[in-house]
Amino acid sequence: MAKVTKTEQEWREQLSPAEYAVLREGGTERPFTGEYTDTETQGVYSCRACGVELFRDTTKFHSHCGWPSFYAPTEGENVTLIEDRSMGMVRTEVRCASCDSHLGHVFEGEGYDTPTDQRYCINSVSLKLEPTD
Repeated sequence: MAKVTKTEQEWREQLSPAEYAVLREGGTERPFTGEYTDTETQGVYSCRACGVELFRDTTKFHSHCGWPSFYAPTEGENVTLIEDRSMGMVRTEVRCASCDSHLGHVFEGEGYDTPTDQRYCINSVSLKLEPTD
């Protein structure tokens, strides 16, 4: 996979302030406010910063957590998982493997009836949906 490298100034010029805060600074959008939280549109979810494919609608499910949830990425090598010890807890951060943008976090063992028992909790502002219909 080709790595996307840009200066922080180039990222600021490309992304809106809200996109930059999440994708480049590791922020989180408020729950239940994101564009794709309840979307059921068939399609491909790509990284809003670089366009690499991350998830498909076929792995999206309603977790009622306030952010879009997926049980697996399209290709495992398209995301990078990093231990995150911020905010007084241990979590696993999900980043785009192509441009190193923050996407959200992945959680395991929560009891959701999914094939992987994982919940990729992803900020809507990190994604761009390309409908397939």
